[in-house]
This record gives sequence, structure tokens and C-alpha cells, in this order.
Amino acid sequence: MLDFAAVIHAVNWLYVASGFAVGFLVGLTGVGGGSLMTPLLVLLFGVHPVTAVGTDLLYASVTKSGGSVVHAFHKTIDWKIVARLTLGSIPAALLTLLALKFMSVDSETTKSVVTLALAPALLLTALALVFRAPLMRFYEKRVGENDPVLTRRITIAMGAVLGVLVTLSSVGAGALGVTFLIMLYPKLPIARIVGSDIAHAVPLTLVSGLGHLWLGSVDLTMLGSLLLGSLPGIVLASNLAPRSPEPILRYLLAAVLVVVSVRLIWK
Repeated sequence: MLDFAAVIHAVNWLYVASGFAVGFLVGLTGVGGGSLMTPLLVLLFGVHPVTAVGTDLLYASVTKSGGSVVHAFHKTIDWKIVARLTLGSIPAALLTLLALKFMSVDSETTKSVVTLALAPALLLTALALVFRAPLMRFYEKRVGENDPVLTRRITIAMGAVLGVLVTLSSVGAGALGVTFLIMLYPKLPIARIVGSDIAHAVPLTLVSGLGHLWLGSVDLTMLGSLLLGSLPGIVLASNLAPRSPEPILRYLLAAVLVVVSVRLIWK
């Protein structure tokens, strides 16, 4: 028989609150999951960077599965793009996991590698948030119709880059993925860009997260507490999103990411 008292005792309510806050922000802006949750666990709670990344990856796979179901229902996923991204990202993620295994997941070397990967990933995400609109305008003026074969190859290559980046830092699948897809598929509606990016993030974060679980770098108790907060946070924010000042929130999030990345470098 389930002991509810024991279950309640096992819940860390600070993790629940953090999960709710990050989930709420993701629901409002569409980005910020990995780019906030991982550094939050590392800097605020003192979690080992590799454990923070592994736990956040499984956290992301669960939360983004719900988003994928919604997008699939509304037919805002381009499965051809998802397949291309996955063709590059999954092999890259598996190779990265093998590299982490070879270096020994508990070593200081691995900790340094993950931390160093996390800081620039956060900066790139911040730049993508702030300069997405001017980049798109510049790109539209300078670049004509994309070559279909070249676009396919670049999409696969981009998937590989995201596979390495996400497996090492849990950051990049959101803002970076959307920005690159807009540049590669400028005629595709933004809803299908976002839906395709979210759908691709599910298998990538799941494979990477299970790989970290295999490496022993996932805290399942912490994961449960984070999900307990994040799921209602995302649902609540999704209902408030149409009335929220999304551009202001994006710039605020970008500023936070810059501060966090600098803090990680000088930690």
C-alpha cells in the first residue's frame, strides 16, 4: 500500500517551487527550460553540473512531450524537418554520451567540460532571443531561395550540433533551434517552426536523458519534485500567455542568461 506520508516527505518543496517558476516562464515565452533549470540547479542548489544536466534532460522530455501532443493535434509539426534534425542529433548525442562515459562521469574533467559548454550555450541562447528579429530581416535581404539539397544537409548538420550541445549542457533545443530553423525555412509559418522544434526536442532530450541515467547522473527524486511544480506552472502560464508582454519577458530572460553564464565562468 502506498505510504503518502513517505511520498510527501520525499518531496523537496524548493525544487517544486523552482520547477513551477521555470515551467511558468517556459509557458509564457516558449523558451528557458534548459537554459534556466540547469544553471539554477548548479548555482542555487549546488547540484553537480553533470547531474543537473541529466536530470534536466529527462525533465524536458516529459514537459515537451505535452507540447508536442498539442502541436500534433493542431497539425503544426513538419515531420520532414523533425526527421532531418533527428538524423543528425541522435547519433551526435550517443557519441557525446560515450565520450562522457570514457572520461568518467564523476571526474573533475567532466564537470569542467559540462560547465564550459553550458556558459557559451547560455550566451548563444541570449543572443538568439535578443537579435532574432534583426537577424531575420538581414537574412531575408541578403539570401535568396534556399537550395533544397543544401537545406537538407545543413538541417542534419544543425541537428548534430544541437545533439552535442544539448547532451552536454541541456541548452539549445529551444531558442537556438527555432532561430536556425527560421533561417533555413523562411517561408514556413512560425507555428510549424516552433512545433517542429519542440517535437524534435522530445526524442533528443529523452535519448540524452536516458543516456545520463545509464551514466548514473540523474537524480530521480529531484526529477519528481521538479515535475510536480513545472507541469501546473506550464498549464497556468499557457492560459495567461496571450495577455503577457512576451517581448519584455524575452529581453528579461536574455539578461538573466547573460548574468548566469558570466557567473558560471567565474564560479
